[in-house]
Amino acid sequence: MKILTLDGAAIHDIPSLYDEINRVLMAGEDWTLGPSLDALDDLLYGGFGAIDGDEPVTLVWEDFDRMQDVLGLATTRAFLNQKLDRPEVFNANLICRQLEALERGIGQTYLEIVLEIITSHANIELVRR
Repeated sequence: MKILTLDGAAIHDIPSLYDEINRVLMAGEDWTLGPSLDALDDLLYGGFGAIDGDEPVTLVWEDFDRMQDVLGLATTRAFLNQKLDRPEVFNANLICRQLEALERGIGQTYLEIVLEIITSHANIELVRR
């Protein structure tokens, strides 16, 4: 089984999360993944980068305990507010509902969304360290 390791110490915001994803999962490619949850999901289907199709992969995420602070409420709030600055691209009503849910404690943080994406791929076992 292939083992890939994300260095959580290198992650301090959303852009650095994708820098680390690119370092580990896009090694050997001549292009990089942009900061997109949809692109992350596509990457995990395999076929390019470090994952070959649906091969079994263990994804070890080191220094994971810090991620709730790094990719938690404040980061998610800022991420959603940035989307509100571009109503021509993003659905402002949906973003407002997501912000309201987040503030009520029932919305997903950026980290929770990333984890949901990773765990939706049956061939990937996530190990939090």
